[in-house]
Amino acid sequence: MVARLRHHGKVTRPTLPVTDPLTLATLDTERHVARDGWDQPVRLFALVPTAELLAHEPGLAGSLATHDAAAGALSAVEQDDLPEASGLEELLGRIAWPDEVSGCALAVERIVLPPDAERDLPEDARAALAQVSGHPGREDVRLVVAVTRDGASRCLLRQRSHDRDDEVAMGEDIAPGLTEALLTTFA
Repeated sequence: MVARLRHHGKVTRPTLPVTDPLTLATLDTERHVARDGWDQPVRLFALVPTAELLAHEPGLAGSLATHDAAAGALSAVEQDDLPEASGLEELLGRIAWPDEVSGCALAVERIVLPPDAERDLPEDARAALAQVSGHPGREDVRLVVAVTRDGASRCLLRQRSHDRDDEVAMGEDIAPGLTEALLTTFA
């Protein structure tokens, strides 16, 4: 699928220490997903308060990072049994979170093209996919989008061609459509 990424806000690579719980949880989730390499299916995570998670699962305390002890820290819990869906929109339309979940994160891989190449894509989905797959300017990316119930969001973008932890771009509006779709899972 071709992702149309709109860079409406500032996209940066973090250079200063990150301290807010949502950004830390998003970075941890992205690195967790990255350890499994490329060509992965969609992965969905519940974001829960780390203190509450430890109250229910005290055995996890030894595996947490130092920042997980900070006030308001969030931990990602992967959702393994996702419902069958014909696409990402349908999948997210079937998700509803219990009150104990403070936020959620989604990891998804996409192919992006330079804007001028997108204009020339055929209407037929199969023909478009064939053209995108063979395009010399294509870029494989992984997006990790995280949101909280109160509307905060973080987006991370890793390019296959720059597959290093210190090359991950961060912004709030990298994928506004995915951000909105994740926020609706709390409606």
